[in-house]
Amino acid sequence: MSVRAFVGLGGNVGDVAAAFASAVAQTDALPGTQLLRVSRRYRTPAWGMAAQPDFLNAVAMLETTLPARELLEALLAIERAHGRDRANETRWGPRTLDLDLLLYGDAVIDEPGLRVPHPHLHERAFALRPMLEIAPGVSIPGHGLARDLPAAMAADGIEALG
Repeated sequence: MSVRAFVGLGGNVGDVAAAFASAVAQTDALPGTQLLRVSRRYRTPAWGMAAQPDFLNAVAMLETTLPARELLEALLAIERAHGRDRANETRWGPRTLDLDLLLYGDAVIDEPGLRVPHPHLHERAFALRPMLEIAPGVSIPGHGLARDLPAAMAADGIEALG
């Protein structure tokens, strides 16, 4: 059985647009997985650790037969292939590529290393805005329609690019 999943893409080091294109192609090539749509890129001011370059963010919508844990492990492998080392980085610091499993169908999963929906999705305009661009009717389990969440309306200096 296939599930619709949403993956957040982020990065602010190196050629982020190329990293996104590569990551999207690698995700589309995963077994039992088909890329359905990808949002535009959004420029987002860094937060948490503000003294770093702006981030680019986007969201990809997939149809997959991979279980959530396998999909997450594949996303983490794609990150590593792009030079990301989660174990040795600063929280909210610069990164070449960040791939977050935002939604996995309507599943609510809370296991070590895997939380779906992403625990802060409902608070993050930089993820909600690109998600709503490609799936305006998307619902976040436990929070309702994404378009009705205050964070979906926040500008926060976020700028859609081409």
